[in-house]
Amino acid sequence: MIPADTAEAQILDLVVPLDSRRDCETVTLLQAPGRILSESVISPTDFPHWDNSAMDGYAVRYDDIRLATTTTPVELSVIEEIPAGHPPAKTIESGQTARIFTGAMMPPGADAVVMQEETQRQGDLVQICAASHPRAFVRERGSYQRAGERLLSVGSVVTATEVAILAAVQRPQVDVYRQPRVAILSTGNELVSPEDTLQPGQIVDSNQYALAALVQQMGGIPLCQGIIPDRPEALKQAISTAIAEADMILSSGGVSVGDYDYVDQILSDLGATLQIRSVAVKPGKPLTVATFKGNSAPLMYFGLPGNPVSALVSFWRFVAPALRKLSGRGDNWSAPFVVARSRQDLKAGGKRETYLWGQLHTTPSGFEFSLSQGSHSSGNLINMAGTQALAVVPIGATEIAAGSTVRVLWVGAEVQQG
Repeated sequence: MIPADTAEAQILDLVVPLDSRRDCETVTLLQAPGRILSESVISPTDFPHWDNSAMDGYAVRYDDIRLATTTTPVELSVIEEIPAGHPPAKTIESGQTARIFTGAMMPPGADAVVMQEETQRQGDLVQICAASHPRAFVRERGSYQRAGERLLSVGSVVTATEVAILAAVQRPQVDVYRQPRVAILSTGNELVSPEDTLQPGQIVDSNQYALAALVQQMGGIPLCQGIIPDRPEALKQAISTAIAEADMILSSGGVSVGDYDYVDQILSDLGATLQIRSVAVKPGKPLTVATFKGNSAPLMYFGLPGNPVSALVSFWRFVAPALRKLSGRGDNWSAPFVVARSRQDLKAGGKRETYLWGQLHTTPSGFEFSLSQGSHSSGNLINMAGTQALAVVPIGATEIAAGSTVRVLWVGAEVQQG
């Protein structure tokens, strides 16, 4: 059995990301959220585009108002009004000012803004009641970004903020990596689909739907292959089809040591290189990771356990990092861990790294982890509802006492690391 961190590192070394020249497509801004940039975006102009006001007030020459106070105000002549979106028409000379609004372009000759709360207006005259300082409340051209500098890096995940930036630089379309195609198949004679009438001894296939949902959440395209019976020829045909269609393959079941567990042998028969056979993880010990030689990059195959909790844990711990890298993300591929304080005692067998599911809570002192109630069995899918995190009891430990800190794998949402 390979330790989890070692297995993750080995898996990431095997993954080759999509090609930024061949595996990309152009999408609109409304289609871009959640996608990954396949190009760097260079600023076509300075930001701000020109000097502009950060306040509603008056654009002034600093030398005119540097001695102004409430008892000895300086009186200036208002020569124009500059709303946002309209360029100034006049140059500010000594003794003059312009009424200006937030975001409006600074007029020539002015080098500061006095906010309106420190003024008193009387017709075409205004009294400045407080001294400002040079460049006060002026957003200077290029102070945020210079033309020719990189705005967004290749491999960045597009969120609402990136969409706003792309809109601001007038990029209605952007190049992104295509979405990875992930084939998903469930193995087992005992499985039936949710639409079927359940007969005694049968099991509903929840893994295919759960894995498809996880792939979609990560920006991939699930290619559901259905339920494959425990017959070598049927499984071989299904995997061969998946190899031809997908960038990654996930199967669940058939990777243990039972009489009907054929996956590893069939992978070898199809020319795959078996990289990992089991990991020191509970739940999720049986994990097959294999690679097929491709035209430009190896195709990754993950044979996950059939028990539903084991399949989910294996995906979060090992498949998700691989899919992040495959998708073209620039960094942060590894499983996202945080440190939390446990609200309950956490118990484990000690022989394998044990994952216990529950919820994360934010408190003034940091994260806290609460354990889901009920049996933490690899077959008990029911008490995983609402799972946000997996607390990790390391190898060699049999208990983490309530109130102690614990390493937690965050699975409820993407988090930034570092």
